[in-house]
Amino acid sequence: MGEATAWGRVQDDLRNSMSKAKFQSWIASLEYAGVSDGVVSFDVPTAFIGNYVEQHFGDMIVYSFNRNGQEVSRLRFGVNADRQANPSEAQPVKAATAKTSTADFGHDSDPLGLPLDPQMTFDNFVVGKPNELAHAAARRVAEGGPVTFNPLFLYSGVGLGKTHLMHAIANEIRLRQPELNVLYLSAERFMYRFITALRERKMMEFKHLLRSVDVLLVDDVQFMGGKDSTQEEFFHTFNALVDARKQVILSGDRAPGEIKNMEDRMRSRLQCGLVIDLHPTDYELRLGVLQSKVAQQQDIYPDLKVAPGVLEFLAQRITTNVRVLEGALVRLFAHASLVGLDIDMDQTIDCLADILRANDRKVTVEEIQRKVSDYYHIRLSDMLGPKRVRSFARPRQVAMYLSKTMTSRSLPDIGRRFGKRDHTTVMHGVRKIEDLAQTDSQIADDLENLRRALEE
Repeated sequence: MGEATAWGRVQDDLRNSMSKAKFQSWIASLEYAGVSDGVVSFDVPTAFIGNYVEQHFGDMIVYSFNRNGQEVSRLRFGVNADRQANPSEAQPVKAATAKTSTADFGHDSDPLGLPLDPQMTFDNFVVGKPNELAHAAARRVAEGGPVTFNPLFLYSGVGLGKTHLMHAIANEIRLRQPELNVLYLSAERFMYRFITALRERKMMEFKHLLRSVDVLLVDDVQFMGGKDSTQEEFFHTFNALVDARKQVILSGDRAPGEIKNMEDRMRSRLQCGLVIDLHPTDYELRLGVLQSKVAQQQDIYPDLKVAPGVLEFLAQRITTNVRVLEGALVRLFAHASLVGLDIDMDQTIDCLADILRANDRKVTVEEIQRKVSDYYHIRLSDMLGPKRVRSFARPRQVAMYLSKTMTSRSLPDIGRRFGKRDHTTVMHGVRKIEDLAQTDSQIADDLENLRRALEE
């Protein structure tokens, strides 16, 4: 029996004795180089793969060779310099391996990544001033051209579009470059699979799978705060991918510098790329979203008509987030279809009474802080930080004044939200702005503009 035939039979034995994911991840990466003096040699793309195969499957391979008539006592692995130096040749092996392994890691019913929503595309994303920069950056990454920022970090409050953009990036890359291995998962999913790999003693496989992707998207990274072991593993994965010029896209509900219990080195690494805030929606953007969703609903309910002024009313009254806005519209169309009436203002108020009550404008301290920092073109971390220079101190005092006058928060509570400051500091800031508003027309104008923006 020839050597090549023996290796083919060994592969069949291995394929039948292990999961498809393991075979594709490890055995398919081996390039058979022959047998000499009882030593079977393989070329591998990386030393890591060779070490792992020898440690976990070495005895099995030796036994199978001997069983198939080829006397073998040990294995030898050599890193193929050509496969390393010429990634274009190695790419098909890596891509096929990664696509199978990331989908089938663990159990077939429990994949590593999360499914993408095919409806969340760039075509369905309504662009307005609050999100135009994030949309442009996401488009640049998805188009596959040269990108000077890695990672791309998107952050915003709930329901402002960051998850939609994450799905849109992944969907677009898969459409444009189907050969790339794109992995989308949440931080919670990452932590769950990390713990599972620890429990099942599959950490080496877990590490290899994560480092084999071409594009990694991780949603809601703020949930990693305080999870030291998870942060450690993610930090090394992140470094490996960025160093290999693989694109990383992350999202969170706050800027990296504001995530609690995040290690300094991790926080620094997250900030090394492009960090973009999706601002709260304005009236024009909300109206645009409603008009887009009405077109979709009318495909389902072609006979329903929307009376003039209804969409404008909803855009003015429902300001919390886009998800609530979309849910209100879905309910409105379903209700109108069931009762057999067109959508007019009376039907809207009656059907959405609970949503409208819940969305009576309630300004938060966090929203005030974000709006003030944007208005004065300073970073939120500087406004909340210890620096006392006037360019930071005056906006800080304005934000304290608005927090006192537009919310029901106590002075000690406001102080805690401004970098754990004492309530007397807040009191001083409020009085300072009260005095300046009487004598400084610029401060008075600023306060009026900010109030109007917050009450929008």
